[in-house]
Amino acid sequence: MQGTVQSPSAGTAPVAVPEELDSPSAKLVYLYLSVQGESSITELQEGLEMKKISLYSILGALCKRGLIHQDAERYRIA
Repeated sequence: MQGTVQSPSAGTAPVAVPEELDSPSAKLVYLYLSVQGESSITELQEGLEMKKISLYSILGALCKRGLIHQDAERYRIA
């Protein structure tokens, strides 16, 4: 079963978190991208108050699983 989170914008559908995400940090990054649409590593760092080294690791794993895409310097949900 997938967990869901209601995005803050009124009238938008809940965001589903993929079941295979066990890491709270990976879930947080996935939800942030779901709500923001797309973000750069710097925007993720500032918005989530996480270190870039951690974000690169998480983003790499999410890309490898096919859950997000990287377009140049931007990341978005697949």
